[in-house]
Amino acid sequence: MIARRPRQQLSPAPHHARRPRGHAVTRGVALGLTAVLLATAGAVAGIAVRLGGNVQHIDLGGMVAEPSSAPSSTGLDDPGAGSAATILLLGSDQRDGANAEIGGDADTMASDTVIVAHISADRQRVELVSIPRDSMVRIPACSAVDGSTSRPRERAQFNEAFSIGWDLGGDIATAAACAWSAVQENTGVRIDHVAVVDFSGFQQMIDAIDGVDICIPTAMKDRYTGLDLGPGEQRLDGVVATQLARSRHIEGSDGSDLNRIGNQQRLLSAVLGEVLAKNVLTDVPELLSFLSAATSSLTTDGALNVQRIAGLAYSLRGLDRAQITFMTIPNGPDPADRNRVVWTDDADAVWAAMAQDLPVVPADETSTPDVGGGPEATPSMPATAAAIAPAAPVPAPTHTRAAGREPFTGADITATCGA
Repeated sequence: MIARRPRQQLSPAPHHARRPRGHAVTRGVALGLTAVLLATAGAVAGIAVRLGGNVQHIDLGGMVAEPSSAPSSTGLDDPGAGSAATILLLGSDQRDGANAEIGGDADTMASDTVIVAHISADRQRVELVSIPRDSMVRIPACSAVDGSTSRPRERAQFNEAFSIGWDLGGDIATAAACAWSAVQENTGVRIDHVAVVDFSGFQQMIDAIDGVDICIPTAMKDRYTGLDLGPGEQRLDGVVATQLARSRHIEGSDGSDLNRIGNQQRLLSAVLGEVLAKNVLTDVPELLSFLSAATSSLTTDGALNVQRIAGLAYSLRGLDRAQITFMTIPNGPDPADRNRVVWTDDADAVWAAMAQDLPVVPADETSTPDVGGGPEATPSMPATAAAIAPAAPVPAPTHTRAAGREPFTGADITATCGA
């Protein structure tokens, strides 16, 4: 039975969760695309046309420097075969309609979760790199649909990029284009596509697979989101999963964005495990229900259509959970304001590796890294892209990794449940 409010501890025995982007449920963006990428050939081919009208497309022409071209796609062909694909996943805390019931009313538009998803050219790796909302970065001048521009900001929080675009153009296209430009400006990584998801879409996707199992190591309460979970292995429905994904002020925590990112990453990994464990890939009615929810929650650039997603899905059909990596870009406290973070030199190596289609995490990194740098720091990574090892089989996990602060794969342990 799906745990709603109240919750249910399903088992008192010890369990190891082998599943792992302030309000946005944005985190759901990665869920939408990651799950869609796992769809089987026959099912996707039959419903791609039917679902094509669900996705809302935005025209970003002229608003992003060096935009990627839109590849043509027919059937289940992967038009980008042989080339890496990098997708910017954004969460929108849009507060109209059903979203207002979930997140409350708000006059501003923000994207507090940003994930850069990289799919390797050989289709053997998927890497999801979270960017903390409080990262201090340079935001370049942004362009709106009507041709107006904003002034560049030499130092601002990363999540301001989406808001600047929204205030400038009053539309999702300008907001997404501004965030896209900010990512490329600060990472040097070429972004090929963008996708945006909102609160209600995330809920629908969770409910479409009848909820997800996740380990809750200690009681979690957040009066701002309504989250109230007891410890143990829990099954979350869309409402509770959304509360967990949004929660930043969990009682007893330091309230850092890295905790929230960690919960998001673990939740996304749990969803992936649920999709793989169920008959979602072979049960056409269930797959149709899930993809209908997933695609109706997405707003993408025109090139990222259902046919394109289907092609990527088929090309990744043999992917294993151990080949999917979650991580937060290495960071430390901002010397000017310890409530903000700055990227460390190790972040350069991550972005350089992604730009060169190399693994962002060394394959031989099997021991727990030294986090250091205080509560807002993530572990050190290689200092240069050349130090990053090629892909290799991932060994069985031997310790629990701290989601949000340490890189992990879908096969790693991220929490321990039970006494």
